Amino acid sequence: MTVETDTPGSVTAVYKVSGMSCGHCEGAVTGEITQLAGVSSVKAVASTGEVTVTSAAPLDEEAVRTAVDEAGFELVGRA
Repeated sequence: MTVETDTPGSVTAVYKVSGMSCGHCEGAVTGEITQLAGVSSVKAVASTGEVTVTSAAPLDEEAVRTAVDEAGFELVGRA
């Protein structure tokens, strides 16, 4: 699990997502996670399966899982 504090009041977490293979996949995952309350940035990388999320407070992993499911992929867990 990787959790870093970027700026006061923000938290960065890295998640592993299976099934992403292209830029469209990255966009779908990014779009769904961005809609979660408190999320300020999302960077999905298909080649590594890693999704880096910066938010105002730690996110509920089930909320992230639901967003990833909505995009059509599977949240494996935290990286």
